[in-house]
Amino acid sequence: MIAKLLSKESATISAAALLLAVSMFGSRVLGLLRDRLLASQFGASQELDIYFAAFRIPDFVYGILIMGGFTAVFLPIFSEYFEKNREEAFRSASNVLNVLLVLLSGFAVLLFLLMPFLIHFVLPGFSAEAKDATVPLARLMLLSPILLGVSAVFSGMLQYFGRFLVYSLAPLLYNVGIIFGIVFFVPVMGLIGLAWGVVLGALLHLAIQVYPAFQKGFSWKRSLQFFHPAILQIAKLMVPRIVGAAAFHVNLVVITALASTLAVGSIAILNFANNLHFFPIGIIGISLATAAFPVLSRAAAQKDNMVFKEALLGTFRSIFFFAIPVASIMFLLRSHTIRLVLGTGEFGWVETRLTAAVLGAFVLGVVAQALVPLFARAFFALQNTKTPTVIGMLSIAGNILLALLFLWLFSFPNAFSGFIASFLDVADIADLRVIALPLAVSLAVSFQAFFLFLFLQLRIKGMDLKALTMALNKMGVAGLIMGGAGYLVLQLTYPLFLLDTFWSVALQASLVAFAGFAAYLLTVKIFRLPEYNTFLSLFLKK
Repeated sequence: MIAKLLSKESATISAAALLLAVSMFGSRVLGLLRDRLLASQFGASQELDIYFAAFRIPDFVYGILIMGGFTAVFLPIFSEYFEKNREEAFRSASNVLNVLLVLLSGFAVLLFLLMPFLIHFVLPGFSAEAKDATVPLARLMLLSPILLGVSAVFSGMLQYFGRFLVYSLAPLLYNVGIIFGIVFFVPVMGLIGLAWGVVLGALLHLAIQVYPAFQKGFSWKRSLQFFHPAILQIAKLMVPRIVGAAAFHVNLVVITALASTLAVGSIAILNFANNLHFFPIGIIGISLATAAFPVLSRAAAQKDNMVFKEALLGTFRSIFFFAIPVASIMFLLRSHTIRLVLGTGEFGWVETRLTAAVLGAFVLGVVAQALVPLFARAFFALQNTKTPTVIGMLSIAGNILLALLFLWLFSFPNAFSGFIASFLDVADIADLRVIALPLAVSLAVSFQAFFLFLFLQLRIKGMDLKALTMALNKMGVAGLIMGGAGYLVLQLTYPLFLLDTFWSVALQASLVAFAGFAAYLLTVKIFRLPEYNTFLSLFLKK
């Protein structure tokens, strides 16, 4: 029964996307539980700053070599090999796995030795004691990108075969491992238990994907050819993508370094808000982009321009259709969200309000961030990694400059900082500099999404931009109507709730969300957008 379930294949982009979205939702719910446990146990404290800071370097390795580089190019190349010869495709995949394992292990050993210097460099605002406490956590978590790197090979094959169910379960197990670490390891080991939880999660992420890949015909070979044609092709495509991914993660390191110079707890607040704002990006943007990627890759390999355009534009519209209402309601209910998810235990009222403001600043860029994964994968399917890399690097450079500018503006009273403070309802909090960082991210990613699509439509001829623009405008109007309806219900229900318990906050938030989404769906139905019928039929059917 379990083997049959893990072998289930998804036949269409919509079915795969729905499966991934449901799974991603489950993963994000577990992520919220993880963050709630962290907030309750540690609050916005130095300990939590240490944990999140220690996570940054292993995440850097995973982000540039695996998520940013390898994952983006392996699937199109595996698709190309499989179209020609099944056995050669599996032999090449086995060799890729072995080479990747050796390279990641060697890189991890180097970082292990250099870790004290790296921590001193990336966390200038930390005290000597805090830096010393960060080093062992970061060293232990270097096991995570090695395990996730091996897992990425299996993930790529499973995506090609449409095995999205087992692929979608891996992130859930990753969060299960971290939660296990918080609940069981931390009471025994202390802060280092969080790092062991991350390693356990990465191991579970890998373990669940191994059997289905072997079932499809993959078998491990004792091969280590660094100059195999597949390796050379992957390396050629990865290099520019790694540069772009490195720029993105350098930006994260810079943002963390800047946050380390701010008030204690700023890194924790920034990470909590970032995790929450990534909720819709993961469920909507990444799920739909991941589901579309195999179709885009096959269409590109077969030079079927019509199928490629239909998959790209259809997925674009779907992402926009779902991201607009979620972003609208998240911004409206940002304070409620923080109170429900993090407002417990050691997490105080000032930290709650400041995190809500940071979340609001992040949400301003949610729609753009949800679209970036699709646009990037469209380029990857065309085996063009240079264009998104250059655009990404320019976006990151702009992000860093904007962060420095906004930090300066938030360091003294002025019209800009006063407007933002009033807009996010935190004018009475003294130190608001941490808000500068998500504001910079939202503005920079909006430019990135715009230019990615601009160059895509120049690369792919014959896209019906008029129909796309009309549909997006209608969705935008529906989002504004939704926000107005939600705000009206929010104001009308304030006298009815004391908002001093979890359930009263949850009930008001539910009423506002229901009213807002009802207004949105009614509006898009009146506009006769086809996404409404697709949404209705998919959810009623599945």
